[in-house]
Amino acid sequence: MLESSGIPLPGETILITASIYASTTHGLDIRAIVGCAAAGAILGDNIGFWVGREFGQRLLTRWGPGVGLDERKQKLGQYLFVKYGGAIVFFGRFVAVLRAFAALLAGVNRLAPWRFLVFNAAGGILWASIFGFGGYLLGEGIHRIAGPVGWAALAIALVGAILLWRFFKKHEERLLAEAETAMDRQPATAKPI
Repeated sequence: MLESSGIPLPGETILITASIYASTTHGLDIRAIVGCAAAGAILGDNIGFWVGREFGQRLLTRWGPGVGLDERKQKLGQYLFVKYGGAIVFFGRFVAVLRAFAALLAGVNRLAPWRFLVFNAAGGILWASIFGFGGYLLGEGIHRIAGPVGWAALAIALVGAILLWRFFKKHEERLLAEAETAMDRQPATAKPI
């Protein structure tokens, strides 16, 4: 719950560790572990979403330009959440750093609450199920797999991040102009709530 609300903590590691413990000692019920993990993830994301909606814009207005988030880039964030907000929330659950901040960003960028809730719940349940039941089924054997898979996932994530950054830098001005046009064209009543 704390990780999902915006505090970068090792929630996934705790889930896998509890699942392995349940598998090897049978001291915990894996259904309870997965259920608690999903509930914590969903609740934490809803807290992060609320914090983003209530306080995020004021913080961005005050501190955003100091960290490179000027008004144009803030409009780009809003535009991306209007177009892809559900996917960002859902898939953000599976990316370590984004998992801690996706809900905050969704709140700041005014993703519709019902849309956030649906994609957040689906992502939280799937994430808890995959890592919870995966850790349980693989048990202690996960250590043999986790090392190589973890390094491969890290390498893929780094390559993906570099390619995404290069794409963004190459198309930054076009994306910023497209976002400004789209967001300025929306009437006040049509902006996401």
